[in-house]
Amino acid sequence: LTPRARLRLAQLVVEHGWTHTAAATLFMVSARTAKKWSDRYRAEGPAGMADRSSRPRSSPTKTRVGLVRRIVRLRWRHRLGPVQIAGRLGMAASTVHAV
Repeated sequence: LTPRARLRLAQLVVEHGWTHTAAATLFMVSARTAKKWSDRYRAEGPAGMADRSSRPRSSPTKTRVGLVRRIVRLRWRHRLGPVQIAGRLGMAASTVHAV
């Protein structure tokens, strides 16, 4: 849904007393989606209808910066591939390859 359609859906539920199911049917979305947007409208008003980033807030399994630098240095200075670098650093070749 566009932000404008989300706002209209939420207003139908919150201000006009429509059920989540009825509003969802009109906008061709699930009742769960209609509830999500109406709840957000109650909490944040029209500003809550804007798109939000889907980017994760954190990446706990992300390879540390220092380790990435070591991998890049070995790859460029010694022209080693992922398997050789993984052997030297004691890590999975797939991790090295992902860098």
